[in-house]
Amino acid sequence: QVQVVESGGGLVQPGGSLRLSCAASGSVFSIYAMGWYRQAPGKQRELVADISSLGDTNYAESVKGRFAISRENAKNTVSLQMNSLKPEDTAVYYCYLRKPYGMGLTNYWGQGTQVTVSA
Repeated sequence: QVQVVESGGGLVQPGGSLRLSCAASGSVFSIYAMGWYRQAPGKQRELVADISSLGDTNYAESVKGRFAISRENAKNTVSLQMNSLKPEDTAVYYCYLRKPYGMGLTNYWGQGTQVTVSA
């Protein structure tokens, strides 16, 4: 069993900042990657950023230079610092982790946290 819990969403004005946090618990050994997806109303879920166990990061083009992902392997946590937020960043943000399952890999998801950017 793996549990993934996000926190830190909310309402912020354009240009503001928010920090999302995510903690994984349970069978969290051998985590390959952790990261964040988001889903805006009427749109598909999209990758925001992820980070490997070695610290390699990957960002969506739309957030490069504004968002920063970080991870503490010993605590099984991942954070997303979001700066210079725009209305188009409004979405439900989902934390995930990827780890081995059977002969392959699988993703475990949190319940999501709402981020609203509005004046």
